Parts: sequence; structure tokens; C-alpha cells
Amino acid sequence: MQYPYDFDHMLRKQKSLRRELLAADDAQRIEKRIAILGGSTTSVIRDMLELFLLDAGIRPVFYESEYDKYYEDAVFGNEVLDAFHPDIVLVLTSVVNLIERPALGDDAATVQEKLAREMVRYTAIWDALRARYQVSVIQTTFDVPEEAPLGSLGAVLPCGMERYVAALNERFAVAAMERPDLYLCDLHGLSARIGGQKWHDRAQYAAYKFAMSYDVMPQVALALANILRSMFGKMKKCLVLDLDNTLWGGVIGDDGLDGIAIGHETAAAEAFTTFQRYVKALRERGVLLAVCSKNDEDVAKSGFSHPDSVLAVSDFVAFRANWLPKNENIRAIAEEINIGTDSLVFLDDNPAERAIVRETMPEVAVPEVTGGDVFSYIRAIEEAGYFEPVAISDDDRKRNETYRENRERRELQQSLGSYDDFLASLQMKAVIAPFRSIYFDRIAQLTNKSNQFNLTTRRYTRADIARMADDPACVTLYGRLADRFGDNGLISVVIGKKEGAALRIDLWLMSCRVLKRGMEQAMLDVLVQRATATGCTELLGEYLPTKKNKMVAGLYESFGFTKVREDADGRTVWRLELKGYVPQARFIEVEGA
Repeated sequence: MQYPYDFDHMLRKQKSLRRELLAADDAQRIEKRIAILGGSTTSVIRDMLELFLLDAGIRPVFYESEYDKYYEDAVFGNEVLDAFHPDIVLVLTSVVNLIERPALGDDAATVQEKLAREMVRYTAIWDALRARYQVSVIQTTFDVPEEAPLGSLGAVLPCGMERYVAALNERFAVAAMERPDLYLCDLHGLSARIGGQKWHDRAQYAAYKFAMSYDVMPQVALALANILRSMFGKMKKCLVLDLDNTLWGGVIGDDGLDGIAIGHETAAAEAFTTFQRYVKALRERGVLLAVCSKNDEDVAKSGFSHPDSVLAVSDFVAFRANWLPKNENIRAIAEEINIGTDSLVFLDDNPAERAIVRETMPEVAVPEVTGGDVFSYIRAIEEAGYFEPVAISDDDRKRNETYRENRERRELQQSLGSYDDFLASLQMKAVIAPFRSIYFDRIAQLTNKSNQFNLTTRRYTRADIARMADDPACVTLYGRLADRFGDNGLISVVIGKKEGAALRIDLWLMSCRVLKRGMEQAMLDVLVQRATATGCTELLGEYLPTKKNKMVAGLYESFGFTKVREDADGRTVWRLELKGYVPQARFIEVEGA
């Protein structure tokens, strides 16, 4: 299940691969109920999707509509689907499902009417699913048409099928921008990259009602899996890069600054410049970058002083250039930036280095690339979908800057006499308030990717977050923290649910990058205020142990909660009497408090 994927093998050995993946001990695996509403036969896509999701730590339970019953199931519902209670719905349609099709001779007005009628159908699907199940929907765009009877003119004339499909996909894109619970899987882009002749197989459609060729269905499943992984916080976070013959051509220690290939003078230099631009673009949307190179540090850093280098040393949140084994350096990088090693992708042109990391750290993604073929590096990242986003927030764009600011905070801490002096010097200010729609994407992202400071590790979609924000029986809080070095962004989430006179804490999480600065105490102070204002007299807290959240096992006890119960599996329940509560935050000024 590593890139490059052997799709033929997956198709042949689906059942044995499924057994192997299910047998793997994965305590972090989450279960999700996924309804597939298909306009064609979807069983192969379902089976391949299951493999990718199991490998990503998601165990899917499927509902699958009957052939071409996607509209009826969505708009009118049925008892089986209602009882299934989906967490997410996939609407898998393609050009074969278009009802309103342009005809030769249709003028622009007629084509617009047909587009409008087609959109009415899909809008009805999305509206009905939202109303009935309050779930997010993944809708496929329309793939490239199977035939081009007008040739290139089909992209020009209003009645051309190519232009019609492009216009309909554009309307889908507008709808996805307006509907936060609607996500698009770009079937059109995927089919274009694969090629229409390989994508379509009319004989298979006639015999089996396959909307696309059997051979490309694993790639469709992978595209869907990438979106689902992103929605449920299973994407990678950090790209760890070698330097020599990876970010530039040649060996900086041997060839010197003037001898490495970067810039525009040669084809090789142009290729490495293209790759650096690609990596820079990943950084700008929130992917963390790190260096892991066998080199002297000062020599390694000198490569970024090349006048044509797109990247700078400051673009990396961690920089390990020494002569230690790379697997040791990769572990050190994960510890330095405080993320799990399973959040890393390691890219190196050297097959021996890739093999060592792959064998000693199987949780790290190590794509197989072709040394010397720089564009294979881009293909590996793109086709595996390691960093596929479903939304890009301001916090995402500022993530690398936030980690740089954390380094400055650590340096300040080391220079001061006591930890209290350090906290006081930060001049911290927090905003702690009920959920706002502008933050729903970020809150959902945090609920799905935070594992260490997370007391229950319950996972929620954006639709779930929106629903709880409007539920009077829920108390919701987000927390933002800024200090003299910069804004950490939205870094903490609490969800409480009223049960009589008690408020049960359903979810409490915080980004570890602000750990032990007092934000957890500030969140508790505001939670007590909100609970008291709603008539509650006590808080009930749960701790559900996982492999990754041991750091918060004693959190409630440290806050003065009393243990009520402890189960055989380690689950504990805690109680805090609100009468006489004394605020605990000392060094954070909370806006409005």
C-alpha cells in the first residue's frame, strides 16, 4: 500500500489484502459509515476504497445504492439508508448519468436551460441529504466525454459536449464554494490525466454498467480516499527532504555552490527549480518542510544561498544535516516539531536511504521515486495524495511561521530564570468563545487530527460541528492564543453536552504546540462560566485512553476533578462541583473575561 501502487495486484488480491489490513493491530483506527449513491456499478470502487481507508486507519462500513438509484435514495430516502445513519455520503455520477444533453443546433439559451435543469436535479440531491442526515457530501465532477463528434469545435460551440461538461463542472464548483458541507472529487481532472481512451470502455459499460474502465477504478477509489483521509485527519503533515540530487542537482560538498544544478541554465537546473517551486507552494498552504541530509550543516545550508534557489533555510521548520543514520534524524525531526512519525513523508533520491527508513519506520510514507528524474518526485507526492486538503484556512497558511515562532519561544525560555518568568514574558492574550461558522473548517480539522492532547478523540465532520454549534443543549468553545511572538491561531476546542444539571465534556483537545502555557486552564475557566450561565452545577469529564493521548491521563485530577469511575479498559469519568470554583489561569489575558 505504498506509492507507486500496484493497482493490478490490488484488483486481483482484494480479499486477501482486506483480511491482512483488518488483522493489523491499529488501536487508532476509527469507524465511519459511508453511503455510496452511484449512477453506475460501484462495487469495484467500494472494494478498492475500503483497502485505502483501512490502510489509512479508517474502517468503513458501507451502504451501497442499487444500480442507478442515486437520485431516488437521496431525494426520497428509504428505510435501509435511514437506519444506516451515514456519517458521509458519496454521490458517484459521471457523464453517462447526464439526462439533459446538448443537441446539435441548440442555441446558447437552450443549452443554458438544460444546464439549469441538470443543476436542479443535483441541488435536490444535496438539499435532501443535508436535511435528512445532516452529513457532508462528496460529489464527483463529470469526467471527460467518451466521444468528441464535433472534434475541437466541441469546446467552442454552446452545443458542444466538451463545453457543456465544463460549464456544468463550473456550476458544481460554485455550489461547493457556497455549500460548506459539499466537497468535490475531481473526476474530470483525473480522467484527463489518465486519458479518455484508457478511461472509457464502452463494452464494459454495456456489459457491466461500469462508468469507467475496470482498470482505472482503483485510481478513482484513491481520489475518494484522499478526500476522506483529509476530512478525518489522516493526511500527512510534514515533507522531509534530502538535499543533494533531490532539491538541487549535484553534491554541494563536492561540487560547491557554483557547481550544483539549480536555475535556468540547463534542463537539469530547470527541473530542480520546478521542484523547488512545487515544494514552496506546498509550504505556502500549510505543509511543514524539514531537511534530512548527510552533510555538514553549514555546507548543507550554503546551498540555499544560491541566487537561483527558490527555497531558503527559513522555509524549513527543522534542519538536520549531519552524518547520523537518516532514520535517527527523522525521529528527531518528529520530536522537535512535536508530531507523530506517521505524519511524515520522506523523499530521497537514494534507494538505499529509502529502504532503511521504510524498513525501520514503516509508519513513515516513503514513496519510490526515480533518482535523476526530478519530475517523479512531484508525481509521487501528487498521485499518492499525501497532503490533499479539503479546505485551506488562514491557520494552515501560517503554520510554518507558527513553528518558527515556537523556536523563538524555546530560545526565550532557555534564557530566563524560571518557567513563570517565561510565561509572564510572553504577554499572552486569548480569545475563547462559542463556535463561529468562519471557524467550522478549522475546528473540524482539529477534531480529526489532534491525538495527543485529546481526552476522548471523538471525530467530527464540519456538518457535525455546525449542528452542535446550533444545538442549545451543547456548550461549544474555541480558543485562539497570541503572544509577543505572533498568533498561534485556533488551537483548542471544547464541546460540552448538557445532561440534567451536569455538563458532560464530550470533547476537549488542544494543539501540543501551546502545551503548558496555561491555555488549558483558561479554557476550563471559561467553560465553567458558560456551564454555570446555562444552569449547570457540575462538570463531568471523560478520559478515553489511546496509544497517543497518555499525556492527558491525569488532566482532570490536576484541575481538581474527583474520579467517579474507572472501567477495565482504562476509561475514567471525573466530576467537578462548580460552586466555589476558583479560576486557574494565571498568565493569559482572556478577551471579554
